Amino acid sequence: MLTNALLRWESLLTILFTLFVFFAFPNPFEWWQNWFWLVGGLIAEGALVVSTLSDPDAAADALARQFESKYDLDAIKSPVARERLKRAMDYRRSMLKLAQGRSGVMRLQLQDTVNDVDDWIGHMVDLAEHIDSFDANRLVDEDRRAVPQQLEKVKIRLSREQDETVKKDLQEQLDRLQLQLDNLNATANSIKRAEIQLDSTLSSLGTIYAQMSRLGAQDVDSSRAQRLRLEIRDEVTSLQDTIDAMNEVHQQRLRLGE
Repeated sequence: MLTNALLRWESLLTILFTLFVFFAFPNPFEWWQNWFWLVGGLIAEGALVVSTLSDPDAAADALARQFESKYDLDAIKSPVARERLKRAMDYRRSMLKLAQGRSGVMRLQLQDTVNDVDDWIGHMVDLAEHIDSFDANRLVDEDRRAVPQQLEKVKIRLSREQDETVKKDLQEQLDRLQLQLDNLNATANSIKRAEIQLDSTLSSLGTIYAQMSRLGAQDVDSSRAQRLRLEIRDEVTSLQDTIDAMNEVHQQRLRLGE
């Protein structure tokens, strides 16, 4: 917040103007000392910093930028996931402004809720990266088209084969192809589930924001405020479950390839 206050364009303009008059007009009056300019500039800069630190919107913007700098959303290749994440960041900014605009226990309660949302958004980013990882693997789509054809060929050959030893080998190949196909379908389904999960999570985030905006001073220590944080934790758990499921599908693919 302090860095944001010092780097405001008004602050930079104040510093430049102070240096200009210090060197250009060192003694405009007989009684004037050139260091008076520096004192005046320092007072003006101090007033700007204090006004910035006491401005809830400015404070919320500074805290939001600090959090958002942890994630490079432009690196997310999926346009749908990237748009959902940017929208989630907008909700978080609005929540921060709600918190900064309150005082006392209410402010602390809302800030704790925003901290929970930070973990929520972190899981959303993780899920988006998983979607990118699966989308980048073109072999999945290629195999989903090729494996069913191979499966049918093996079935036809198995039905015509007379030699028991060869039939046993063909059956093993058939089972392996079926397992591969099941795994490929699970991969495709996990991506669809992840995209649906992001949409659902964003909707839940909007609902949480609406509930936060309706919280009054009488709700600070109430079950209503506690339920709000529990809902957020449930969403985080749900996101983690989806991520774990995608990781399990990925591990199955690795084991199948060994």
